[in-house]
This record gives sequence, structure tokens and C-alpha cells, in this order.
Amino acid sequence: MQDNIPKISNDNIISEKSRRILNKILIENPQVKEILISSESIDEVLKKFKKLADNYLSKNPVARKFCYNEDKGRKAMERLDWQDYAAIRIVDYVSNAGRIYKDLNLRGKKIPNNPFAMLWEAAKFGTGKAKTGFFLDMLYLFRQFYGRVSHDIPTKESIIKWMDKYPVGTDPRIVEVRNSNIDRITSVIIKKIDSGEMHSPHYTFADGISREEKAKIIKNWWNDYQFHLDFAIRKPDILNEMLDNSLDEETLDILYKAEKRGIPFFINPYYLSLLNVDTPKVARGADLAIRYYVFYSKQLVEEFGHIVAWEKEDLVEPGKPNAAGWILPTKHNIHRRYPEVAILIPDTMGRACGGLCASCQRMYDFQRGNLNFNLEKLRPSEKWGEKLTRIMKYWENDSKLRDILVTGGDALMSADKTLKNIFNEIYKMALAKKEANEQRKEGEKYAEILRVRLGSRLPAYLPQRITPELTKILKDFKEKASKIGIKQFVLQTHFQSPLEITPEAKLGIQMIISAGWTVTNQLVFTAPSSRRGHTAKLRKALNDIGVLTYYTFSVKGYRENSYKFATNARAVQEQIEEKVIGSVPNEYDSEIRKFPQNAENLVENINNLRDKLNVPFLATDRNVMNLPGVGKSLTFRVIGITRGGRRILEFDHDFTRSHSPVVEKIGKFVIIESKSIYNYLQQLEEMGEDRKDYESIWGYSIGETEPRHPVYEYPQYDFKLTEKFTNIST
Repeated sequence: MQDNIPKISNDNIISEKSRRILNKILIENPQVKEILISSESIDEVLKKFKKLADNYLSKNPVARKFCYNEDKGRKAMERLDWQDYAAIRIVDYVSNAGRIYKDLNLRGKKIPNNPFAMLWEAAKFGTGKAKTGFFLDMLYLFRQFYGRVSHDIPTKESIIKWMDKYPVGTDPRIVEVRNSNIDRITSVIIKKIDSGEMHSPHYTFADGISREEKAKIIKNWWNDYQFHLDFAIRKPDILNEMLDNSLDEETLDILYKAEKRGIPFFINPYYLSLLNVDTPKVARGADLAIRYYVFYSKQLVEEFGHIVAWEKEDLVEPGKPNAAGWILPTKHNIHRRYPEVAILIPDTMGRACGGLCASCQRMYDFQRGNLNFNLEKLRPSEKWGEKLTRIMKYWENDSKLRDILVTGGDALMSADKTLKNIFNEIYKMALAKKEANEQRKEGEKYAEILRVRLGSRLPAYLPQRITPELTKILKDFKEKASKIGIKQFVLQTHFQSPLEITPEAKLGIQMIISAGWTVTNQLVFTAPSSRRGHTAKLRKALNDIGVLTYYTFSVKGYRENSYKFATNARAVQEQIEEKVIGSVPNEYDSEIRKFPQNAENLVENINNLRDKLNVPFLATDRNVMNLPGVGKSLTFRVIGITRGGRRILEFDHDFTRSHSPVVEKIGKFVIIESKSIYNYLQQLEEMGEDRKDYESIWGYSIGETEPRHPVYEYPQYDFKLTEKFTNIST
């Protein structure tokens, strides 16, 4: 370690604002001041801080055991008090001092981790380049350690008050606003069709008809999902015109630069109608979560071309195992991490979406050109049929697989005929696995398919895609597949905002449920959706239409998604302080576990259980981050902090579920967050939030993954499975 006195230069001196916060730290904490001022080296500083924390932990055996990994897991974390968190963080800062990390937010630049060295340098010499976000984080750390800040969980009444700020898309006042939006968008489409700027072979006007007649025709087209795909907006100028030229110069400039960089742009007219121009008081700020999905950030545009794949499992070489150890039969069609689950990404229009989400986890593939919105080129070729057969044969011979997720892109972007063919192949594969098991001995039998899922954002992005024909395909497959032992049929969707729950979306969900499919939701916890009460209100609004919440994901990626990012401390805070009002006690496990078997009655069953518990929603989702190789987890400790205040988190895998054997070799995974808590709170203030409502966020430096909710557990087999793994290299 560097113990020499730092050279002092003007660019190394901390700012006046940082100095004021540092002085608060020293005045409030005489012990800390004594350590920093009296120490002559960094090593001395570290030893004294370690002793300070250990003295506290010696009087708190529960915290000491957790700190030194003698006790771990969710229950162990729940036994910690607020000061314990801080003491453990001090130990972790000391234990990890001197480690060097590649910061992929800075394109792989190596940065050292030594928070107390930076604090010592600032206190002793006024140098070190540490920023405001760093000093504020340290200020709150010591306030927490010395018990100067209380940890008050918000009341249920406070949470419901926050929830009430966010209207639902079925609210009559919101419907009225949307109708105005649709009229405005329709007028622009008519003008663009007449000028030839927008056209489609499927949707044309007869010669000589009036504008009023054209408006009536488009009103009919509006119910056809293909119309929205054909007339999706791909240019910033057209987008701005459809929004009544309301976009500011900065937003337009970013969109123009994105276009030049080759970032695809695709937003369909239906989804655009959710964005408000003349916003009434009832909807003010309500569409922010949607806007963050539609509009690209400056950081994304600057990083496009340099984006690093977050999903390491997607990097596949023929014949070689992926990051989780699985050997896959094709390069681009299977994503696999866990033993029980495999994701199918078909070579069809299912590789596209109904719109491009600005924080898309697969932006790396758009960068490489593997994904695009050239819908004609994505129609399946003859080779796809051969490849699909090969994939199914591979799964037939897999010893652990029991759960297939068809996604993309978007599973429902595939045509009905294509989707029906995929279902038929899954059925034949599942039947073959079942028949092969009849020849295997007890203890040698392979896992049989128990669950089939579709991953689609179209219920929110383009609910017109859910037609009677699609509903029949879903229903027919369920009836047929149920007879060979497949027990759970799930459409996994992605609503981001209560505003997305429109009358059209509600009808689409009703149709899917009527086919006997369970609908679950995955939310991406972006900065606007992380506002107090927003996610809680979304849970309630989804439950109202029969949707169960499944995951609340922290934003993936590095600097390209930093503008959208909400810190993991906020994810833990939301879980512990807001989601808690929808907790389902263990005595109701058997009741809720039956929900998927009775999917047609989901609305009624959800309402009955909410009434029994007197809760606004059922908190069936898990707050997690999707980690490369390791999987979904919120098991982490803050082990460091950058000079700008961005926290360094060390994640471990989710101990509550089975993993690939390779996960033990992967070990823990370090992530440097792309935004400091200070910058995150500044961003919330710009959205109109009161940062006092978030004060406890600074103290959340430990996370433990919640167990999977009983409603999502796999049914049990009536035979003993083999312990053998196939299709894997360990």
C-alpha cells in the first residue's frame, strides 16, 4: 500500500463543498477525527478503523457472525439492526482495501478501492480528488454507526399516500387524455400517408375520400396490431410531430445523434399514445417511467459501439460451454444459466419487439446487428425448422430441464403459425422425455417438462396482438400439453407503469387468463419507476386485472444505462419499506400455490386473498439484479466506494435455488454501480421528489435474496430424479 505523503496540486485538492461535508464528519465524530488526523500512514488508518468496528461487533455476536460469514442468509440479515449494517461496512471497507477493479462504466479503466485512504488524504492534506457523493456517503455511514440516525419504516398510510400519486391507464380521466392523444397521432398519420412519407401495402386509402372518412378508417385499423407495426415511428422528426412538437432541443439532439450512431428507433402509435403533451394535474409526471423507455439518454448514445455484453452466457462459441458451463446446440437460440430452465430465442419475427426499450438488456446485440427491426428479414427460413428440431432433441436428452421460456425479442411477435409450430415441437419433446423415463430406473429418471412460458412485452406495448385466434392457440396447447403432465402455463410480461394498464391492455390480459394461462410481470426498476409508491401502485394495478408480480429487476448494464439506473440500495429499501405491506404470511402458502392450476379464476382468487389479508397487493415478486453467470440475486455487501461516490458491490449467488455446478467456480461477482446515491437523489429531486422521503437509503449496504414465492414453485415429481447432469462441462 502507498504510505507516502501525496503530492499536492490544484487539481488534487478537494472542492469547497466536499470540504464542508468533511468538516461535518470530523465535528460529529471525534473518534473518526482522531484516527484520521493522528495516523501517519494508510496502514495505520486501516488498523484503527478495523479495531473501531471490531470493538462494536464484539458486543453484538449476531452482527459479528454475519460479518465474518459464520451466519448468512435472509433470516440472519433480518436479525441485524441499523448500526450493525454500518459496522459490517467498515470491516468490509478495510478488508477489501487495496483491491483493483476494472470499471466497465469507464470502459475497463482500472480503479483502486480504498475509501478510508481517500478520507484520510482529504482530512490530513485536503487532497485526493474525492467528490461530494463520496463524502456524503461517508457522512451517513458514521451517523449510522454511531446511532445518530433512526431507521423508521414508513407506515402503511404513508405508502398508500405515495401510491395515490400515480394514476392507472383505466382511469376515465386518463382515458380522456389518451383519446386526445390518439386523435392527434391519427391526424399526423393521415397527413403522412397522403404525402407518401408513411405507407403500407396493407393499409391504404381509396382515392377521393374525406379526412373524416380517413379518420374513421384509421379508428378501425387501430384495433389491428399489424397496423401499429407497419406505422411504427422510426424517425425523431416524425416522433416530435406526433407529440405536437413538444420535445425540447436537448432530447431531439440526443435522438438525432442516436440515429447517426445507428441505434434503432421503433415506437408504435398505440404506445406513443400513452405519452402526454398537455398534461392535466391528475397525470403530471405519471408518464415519466414510459418516457425513460422511449427516449434514449446521452450516455447510451456515447457508449453505443463500446457496449460490453452484460449477459456473459450469451457469448457462445460452437462446442464450447457458456459462462454457466452449459454446452449449447446453437449459437444464438438458447440462453441458459440454471439447470431447470432454458430460454428459446427463435429465428423468427420473435427476435424483434413491439418497440425498443431504451434500457434493453440486449442493446449489445443491437450494437452487433444481431437484433434489428427489419421485420421482413426476420421471417423464419427453412433452416429454422431444422434448427428447432435439433434444439428439441438436445432438450429431450437433458437430465435437469423442466421449464421452457420462449422469448426473443418478444415471443408474441412471432406469427400465430410460427408460435403454433413451436408449441407442437415442445409438446413432442416433452412427450419423448416422458416416454424415455418409462425405461429408466428409479433414481435415474430425467426431469420432465412441468412449465412452459412465453416472454412478451406486447400486453403492454401492443395489446391488440392478443386476438381470439392467439387465445385459441394458447388454450388448445394447454389442454393438449396438460394431458402429458405439463402443469404450468405462464405468460411472463413486462408492465413498467400503471399508465400502461389501459382498457386495451386489460382486455388482452383477460383473454390470456381465459385461455388458462397465468400472467406474471417483470418490472425493470428504473429511476422513475423507483419513486416512492410507484412500484407498489403498479403491483396493485396489476393484481386488479389478474397479473401476479414476479421480479423487480435492477437496471442491467454499465454507463450506457446509467441515466436509467436506480441504485441497489434503493432496491433493498423498496423491498423492506414499501413492498412489505403486501406480504403474504406462510399459512397461506398452500392457497396461493394453487393459483396456477386455476388460472382462469386469477382475478377472483387474487381479490379473495387480498381481502382476507387486508392488503392492497400481493407481494409475490423478488427484488433482484440479473448477474452475469451468477444469475438473479440481491445477495450483496458494499465493499467499497469510488471517489465519485459510486458504490462497489460484491454479489454472491442466490442460495435459495439450484444452480449450475460451475457457479462455485465463478465465485462472487463485483459490480461498480454506474451512479452514486447522491446523484440518484438529485435525479429524483428533478422529478419532483422530496429527498427526505428517501433518507434511509444511505444505510442499505447489505442485501439478501428473498426466497422464491410459493406460487412459483415447481410441482413435485412422483419419482426420484437422477443426480447426473447432462449437456454441461464442469
